[in-house]
Amino acid sequence: MDFLKINGEYGEGGGQIIRSAIALSCITKQPIHLENIRKNRKVPGLRPQHLTAIKILKKVANAKVTGAEIGSTELKFIPGNIGNLELVEDVGTAGSISLILQVLIPVVAISQKKLNLTIKGGTDVLWSPSIDYTQHVLRNAYSRMGIEFSIELNKRGYYPKGNGEINLQIYPSHVKSASFLERKTNAAKLICTFSKLPIETIENQIEEIKKKLTKENFIVETEIKNQEAIDSGASLLIYSIDEHSVIGVDALFDKKTQSFDLDFDKFIKNPLGVDENLADMLVVPASLGQKKTTFQVKAITKHLETNLFVTSKITGCKYGIGKITNGFEVIIEGILDSSIK
Repeated sequence: MDFLKINGEYGEGGGQIIRSAIALSCITKQPIHLENIRKNRKVPGLRPQHLTAIKILKKVANAKVTGAEIGSTELKFIPGNIGNLELVEDVGTAGSISLILQVLIPVVAISQKKLNLTIKGGTDVLWSPSIDYTQHVLRNAYSRMGIEFSIELNKRGYYPKGNGEINLQIYPSHVKSASFLERKTNAAKLICTFSKLPIETIENQIEEIKKKLTKENFIVETEIKNQEAIDSGASLLIYSIDEHSVIGVDALFDKKTQSFDLDFDKFIKNPLGVDENLADMLVVPASLGQKKTTFQVKAITKHLETNLFVTSKITGCKYGIGKITNGFEVIIEGILDSSIK
């Protein structure tokens, strides 16, 4: 078996390299051997949230897998043929649903298959995009690249118990190149959902955030929803979309400070095409587009650097990064592979 070896220590050396590698392995039918997985982390090796994604992709791609155990620092993944599937999965506790969707959506869509998935877990948790970000920001950007999916939220899931639930539909797609260069709109949408918290606290927070955005000349539309969950919690998404840009920032409610842990500057002071989190997620489909995908972003994060490295190694795509006045421009020249079915 001819495995492509990938060093799991590269770049941010965490879960991103695992997710990108196994997703591209499924799409390209390239067996991979991941070594040194999370080797330098406080708790090395695979964690439960990584294993869930691997387990689901094993089913989706009829793959053979060795090393898929908690604490394992090596993984061999041999993909088979991807088929149309209906699945019911449970991440357990508050493991991030959104991070699993980041892997599943491009794999199934680019392989031109269908997936109907019901999955339980965390919809709004730390160190992960919220389900609203996935629904409103990622879905819009992916749609421009020819990738179509839909999400129906059944129940929110916050830390520590999770138990949120969504239905995901992924549709056969033809990837195309796109450009995300400059934000030209001053319209912003603010969505806030909460459970088991005083509505007055939430409304006061949203009013303060709206005032700050208005002061920066944004025209703000707000939506506040009380959505029941097992645990108390709240999630906030601010996003803007126009013909040339898709920018979002999300945050969770900090019960200690009684406020949303929000980085305003990442939204207000970003006149470019995408936010830093979205930039990571565009790399895999861009690598398989017909032409060049170009996006401008404020910073080259470790996650983005890692994704570019792994994707170019597996697909053979070429990419370039150039400094611009307000940040960086990334160009990815896709490899249209007719063997990907």
